[in-house]
Amino acid sequence: MATAKKKENTEIKKDGKNEAIDAITDQINKKYGPGSFMRLGSNKTVNVDVISTGALTLDHALGVGGIPRGRITEIYGHEASGKTTLTLHIIAEAQKAGGYAAFIDAEHALDPTYASALGVDIDNLYISQPNSGEEALEILEKVVSSTAFDIVVVDSVAALVSRAELAGDIGDAHIALQARLMSHALRKLTAIISNTNTAVIFINQLRQNIATTGYGAGPTETTTGGKALKFYSSVRLDIRRTEWIKKGDETIGHKVKIKVVKNKLSAPFKVVNLEIIFGHGISTEGLLIDLAMEAKIITRSGAWFYYNGEQIAQGKEKVREILASDTKMRLELEIQIRENLNMGGIDKVKEELNEYLESQKNKDDKTIKSDKKEDGDLNKNSISNKDDTSDLLIKTVE
Repeated sequence: MATAKKKENTEIKKDGKNEAIDAITDQINKKYGPGSFMRLGSNKTVNVDVISTGALTLDHALGVGGIPRGRITEIYGHEASGKTTLTLHIIAEAQKAGGYAAFIDAEHALDPTYASALGVDIDNLYISQPNSGEEALEILEKVVSSTAFDIVVVDSVAALVSRAELAGDIGDAHIALQARLMSHALRKLTAIISNTNTAVIFINQLRQNIATTGYGAGPTETTTGGKALKFYSSVRLDIRRTEWIKKGDETIGHKVKIKVVKNKLSAPFKVVNLEIIFGHGISTEGLLIDLAMEAKIITRSGAWFYYNGEQIAQGKEKVREILASDTKMRLELEIQIRENLNMGGIDKVKEELNEYLESQKNKDDKTIKSDKKEDGDLNKNSISNKDDTSDLLIKTVE
């Protein structure tokens, strides 16, 4: 009897704790914003407008279907890890949805040809190449305040050099100038970004952490620009190259691992792997194959791949090529995967599929009409030739 009573008291105590946890969670999120305090294993997400990353697995890992609008996102990693590539894919997705994009190129290194290959409409991409960090952040403030842009990218924080440093001599000490510059700018920008519902992405680089190099505890690497960006970002993505992708002896790309280091909109610490093909960007077909195999939509037996019970190709690279050329199959596969993962955006993909099928139907109708016209012209020519022959025969007889 005593045991039963003890169990009953424990359950009451547990319920009381749950109520207290719910209360403090509501208080914190009300005061500091949604997502400031949540259970790590919770699938609960904050309802915000998003822009797709162009990578289905990353959209899923972010929990909300893409990077948030009205918030700051930081994408950081080592050089040539794929930071700018990922960002250009996000710009392309924003433009596809009818949005306007601006690119503040502090590194003066944007390649328009590569951007175009990734799907960016460079004719409608607005670009600035500022001469100093202050100029870059002032332009960012004006562009965001205009309310005309859906996404603005700053590439990169490491290239935001202050006027004082530029005016000084080489070798002069300029301690924490960049950190102070970022801290001051972000205090102003955060509210403007939120009010205009603009997605702002800062690309950043990793550096050796001097404080822990060779001695002391803590991370051996850190991002540039001080701590302000870490604090003000709603999402932080750590992107790292893992291995090369080869086709025979030729290196055609590399694989990257992306970790959601911070996420104020859903559960953080999720990890995804992507393939980046040189000259083409993120392999969306490779992602679809991996996700479809996980969901058993595509199966494999030996080197052969099967879809809907039918043999489609031998080897993943061949399947990738088929999906790249077969729009209908690719969109149908994406719909099935989104349904399997309970992801949003299904209606949008279905609409895209219907538009594609309609365009193909119109193309087929035009081809049929063209063929009929050619047949008609041939018949006319045939009749004309017969008439000419008859005239010739008559003249010969005469």
